[in-house]
Amino acid sequence: MNILEELNMKGFIEEPIDPTLDLYVEIEKLKKEKNAVILAHYYQEPDIQDIADYIGDSLGLSQQAAKTDASMIVFAGVHFMAETAKILSPEKKVLLPDLKAGCSLSDSCPPVLFAKFKEKYPDHLVITYVNCSAELKALSDIVCTSSNAVQIVESLPKDQKIIFGPDKNLGKYVAKKTGRNLVLWNGACMVHEIFSRQRIIKLQERHPNAKFIAHPECEDAVLELADYAGSTTGLLKYTINSPATEFIVATESGIIHQMQKENPGKTFIPAPPDNSCACNDCPHMKRNTLEKLYLCMKNELPEITIPLDIIEKARIPIARMLDISAKLGL
Repeated sequence: MNILEELNMKGFIEEPIDPTLDLYVEIEKLKKEKNAVILAHYYQEPDIQDIADYIGDSLGLSQQAAKTDASMIVFAGVHFMAETAKILSPEKKVLLPDLKAGCSLSDSCPPVLFAKFKEKYPDHLVITYVNCSAELKALSDIVCTSSNAVQIVESLPKDQKIIFGPDKNLGKYVAKKTGRNLVLWNGACMVHEIFSRQRIIKLQERHPNAKFIAHPECEDAVLELADYAGSTTGLLKYTINSPATEFIVATESGIIHQMQKENPGKTFIPAPPDNSCACNDCPHMKRNTLEKLYLCMKNELPEITIPLDIIEKARIPIARMLDISAKLGL
């Protein structure tokens, strides 16, 4: 079986790695040799965050992908994020350490079904959350992230009818913040749906001085308890700027690594899920490892490929998002 056949079956390169190798050193060498840049999401494991050239949320990562001068983009995140980088930089080689690093939210919105849903509302503008496939972006008018969703909706005329997808929880949050009546697709993130309101309240009772912060992909019942709700970058900034020294965090656990680095004297407690056997890790995000990242760069595989017609259609709503964000100073 050759490398490409192995990749098709497993989604990543698997080969022996010399245990004496310092992967940090080797990855730095490969970055220089191949003029590569590593973009990593906050939800990646700490080792990957520490080797990345840029760490951020979906908006920041999209902005970096659009402006990088590197010949190769190595995306330590999930599939839709690497697709976004390819759409914005189609001339560059875009790699993803594990092609099976997908997204439950993206999977909850098949493009074929969304296209039929869209047909029911011909006079509506379509805003899609960036956590979706390239095909879904190609069906959209504007893409948004959790960092700019409220501002993008507010930038549109008040009488503009809007379909918002695929995340119903983020859509409800945006509707509440803007006062708009949005038509919502019924999708959700598996990580942000598992938080238990009852267990969070009990945790707050044990930590009365802790601030409870949550991502707007969480359900209403959880967001109602939050002292602050915002994107991963927003949550990080809140912990830096807040005088509080203790925080209960309702989002994927990877962000806590950066929170601890930025706030060495503060305490961060992962919000409890509704099942004591569950955790706050995204199994898709955590498919990427330092070993896979190294082999990905060494072999220049797996590579993200998207049909040119999808790239051309999907680039338009992403470009609109970046343009609106730039005008608003986001």
